[in-house]
Formats: sequence, C-alpha cells, structure tokens
Amino acid sequence: MDRRAELGEFLRSRRARLRPEEIGLPPYGGRRRVPGLRREELAQVAGVSVDYYVRLEQGRTEHVSQAVLDAVARALRLDPDERLHLGNLARPHRPDGVPRPPQRVLPGLQRLLDSMADVPAYVVGLGTRVLAWNRLAAALITDFGALQPDRRELARLVFLDEAARELYEDWEGKARDVVAYLRLDAGRHPGDAGLSALIGELSIGSRDFARLWAGQEVRDKTRGGYVFRHPAVGRLELAYDTLRLPDDPDQALIAYTVEPDSPSRAALLLLAGCTQRFAREDHQQAR
Repeated sequence: MDRRAELGEFLRSRRARLRPEEIGLPPYGGRRRVPGLRREELAQVAGVSVDYYVRLEQGRTEHVSQAVLDAVARALRLDPDERLHLGNLARPHRPDGVPRPPQRVLPGLQRLLDSMADVPAYVVGLGTRVLAWNRLAAALITDFGALQPDRRELARLVFLDEAARELYEDWEGKARDVVAYLRLDAGRHPGDAGLSALIGELSIGSRDFARLWAGQEVRDKTRGGYVFRHPAVGRLELAYDTLRLPDDPDQALIAYTVEPDSPSRAALLLLAGCTQRFAREDHQQAR
C-alpha cells in the first residue's frame, strides 16, 4: 500500500462528507466541482495555510507536527479511530518497507482458549489472520485448521467464501466491519508486503471488497455483535468483546458471549456439546 496515496485518499474522502455550513462557513454560491469542502475551506477552518494543507494531502509529511494533525482532525470531525489512522499514515511508527517479525501465539494463550469450552474464541493478528482458536470457534465459524496457515484471514473468508454470506445474517455489516478494521491495520503497517498483497487480491477477486475499500471507512474491533445462521443449530445472537495483548498490540483475543436463558444460549450449548462429543470420539479413535 502506498502510504502517501492512502493519506491523500483518506483526507479527500473525509473532506467530501462535510458541507461548509456544517462547520460554520457560509454556503458556497457557485457551482462546486467536488463534493464537500474544498482544500481552501478546510485549511481555513484548521488554521493552516493552503500550501501546508496541500502538502499534507499529497503525503509530504516529513515535518508535519502533531498540532497540525490535531487541527486537521478537528476540522474534519474525525472520530478516535479516524484520528489514529490519520496519525499512522502521516507519522508511521515503522519505516516503509521494514518487515514485521512473524507473529506467534504463546502456549499459555492457546491453553486459555482451549479452557473456554462454552465460549467461541480466537486470536486475530495482522491482516485479520486467525492465529489461534478453540474448538467452539471453529465449529461456529469455519474449520480454521483445514485451511493453509497463509489462507486463514477473516477478510479472505468473508469475501471469497460463499458460505460466509449464509453464515452472517447481516453479511454487509460484517463485511463493512472487516474492511474498516483491515484499513486500520494497513495504516499501522503501510509498508507491509503481506497486507498489500491481501488487499490487492481481494480488490481483484471481490467487487464487494473493492466497493467497500473505496469508502475509506476506519474502525477498530472493540465490541459488538453478530447474528449467525448456523447450518447445524440455527440462529444465534452473539456479542463479542476484544482483548488486546499488551506485548503485541497487533494481536487481539475475540470472545463471543450470549444472553443467559435465551434461545441463542441453548443453541450455543448444543453446538458446544456436539463439539465436545466429537473431540472425545477423535481422542478415542487416536488411542
């Protein structure tokens, strides 16, 4: 991913969603060639020169200050995730082209996942790659172990596996969340070759991905919920929470929970029971 080009596209997309009257400027009387704010208007509200802002939108950020980024973020009314993304693109923590060390899940974390017998849980890493999971997560979403390690990205599953469209009741909402999270990831590591290859593959292989990627949405994965339509146990309304790992912020544990005494709870327990029974049968056959 070209960091400079990405920064320009992001800023232009945020300008396009604002109108002058929304930020205290008089409406523009003439015909506007572009939607939203013009560069001159944005620079005026942010309190920077037009030339300075133009250089920022061109990705020329060698000497940009945090104060200027904060002023632009306020003028564009960016939310916290968008502010983080702007900072990552303008002032990257890792120089372009410097590879990231391979991600590994510590044995203790895998044991934690395995102990959560009634809770679908997995660890997602850079580029939405699933690094570890428990049996119930595999039973709920897909058999991650049957996939090649370099093909376990959630983004690839959502956009290139037709089964995912049947699994998520609101597939469009799930797809938007995945794209928004992947873009935030790409902003943290704009020079990562693996991320760039994944984005390129999905852009070519999925019109839906290309459409959503062009929207420039940015959103972290914190908490929320999805409705699953599982082929074996039916409809499940599940909430999820995200726990970041302190020694690797690019790894996150995602755990799904369910309302007690609900039909979804009964369905999840049924799925967990089937998973445990199959695990016992596999163990007995292996003896």
